[in-house]
Amino acid sequence: MANHPSALKRARQNETRRVRNRMIKTQVKNVVKTVRQAVETHATDAATTTLDTAKSMITKAAKKGVIHKKNASRKISRLAKLANRSKA
Repeated sequence: MANHPSALKRARQNETRRVRNRMIKTQVKNVVKTVRQAVETHATDAATTTLDTAKSMITKAAKKGVIHKKNASRKISRLAKLANRSKA
């Protein structure tokens, strides 16, 4: 365990960020799962609306540094491709 005041503060900050990042990652996973389920059930309207929210959440997670920018881009691209395939 840390002994110096600065190291103790750093440990507190890391714990706060870890909890916040975990929450955001879980939300991203859930919204991705919702999009995939909407595509599987052939609900095109629901898929497009959930895709928009998923794009927004994934972009915000990348902005905050929770996930990498290219990881976010890849997720969005794959979801969009999946949703577009279901429309056709």
